[in-house]
Amino acid sequence: MTRLDAPRPFWPRSATTPRTIWGWLRLAIPIVLLAGAAGGVLAWGAADKPSWKDLDQGLALAEFEVSSQNTTNHSRIFVLRVDPARFSFKLLCAKEHGKERFTTREWSRQYGLIAAVNAGMYQQDGLTHVGFMKNFKHINNRWVSRDNAVLAFNPTDSDLPEVQIIDRECQDFESLKGRYQTLIQGIRMISCDRRNVWSPQPDRWSTAAVGMDDSGKVLFLFGQTPLSVHDFINVLLSLPIAIKNAMYLEGGPQASLYVSANGVEVDKNGSLESAFDDSDAIRIIFQIPNVIGVVRKGS
Repeated sequence: MTRLDAPRPFWPRSATTPRTIWGWLRLAIPIVLLAGAAGGVLAWGAADKPSWKDLDQGLALAEFEVSSQNTTNHSRIFVLRVDPARFSFKLLCAKEHGKERFTTREWSRQYGLIAAVNAGMYQQDGLTHVGFMKNFKHINNRWVSRDNAVLAFNPTDSDLPEVQIIDRECQDFESLKGRYQTLIQGIRMISCDRRNVWSPQPDRWSTAAVGMDDSGKVLFLFGQTPLSVHDFINVLLSLPIAIKNAMYLEGGPQASLYVSANGVEVDKNGSLESAFDDSDAIRIIFQIPNVIGVVRKGS
């Protein structure tokens, strides 16, 4: 069997993180508690056909309904599809912008973004990405971890794709590293040959991810109801979105997605992992240090 990319904990990076909900709430970043519907164990591949909503030329949003395996509950997976020919991507880091963290909604309003999603997990200092991250001259973290996916955009050469997820097992990252101005390293979810490379595990949580489809469009992916990441990937592979590869961004309450375009607003936040609460009934809105944003070209 080929090696599976090892999952990493998404929860705040502290050995003393309390293992009760109320203990965590006393120590958390300023939060807002929201009520939500309880979720069950989900069967992947049981999604309704999507209803794509065109938000703009080259920008579309879909919700996929996934049926529960043993209850009448349903879960929705949100997919924002972005055409790099019409939209640009920005990496915004608190380290580069006054060390102030925001929610994805706040990042979007502050910097004129049409959409924003987590730019990956971060370290105990609440600012530094867990792997390699650079944005033009700003280096958030110069350490290249063993993780096998790197989201790359802002190329220096016109012959390169405007955006790609570099697979370090299939591509020469060292030769590509200097040819993109923005690089974000993360954990592979779907390999270059469309395999689910995440180990099965019992724990479940909400997940934010980024993917690419066969036509070169970027997919912001958000699963609200807790699923194991392995199962979440199997859902993505079963959906009619022509997904080519994907990279994990964040999980649990830190996972978030915000979209605001032409009168449509979507503001999604993750829920506590199954070790704390086996439903998505309790939600926390986190201020996060790093986001990937979308803007219209020329803006």
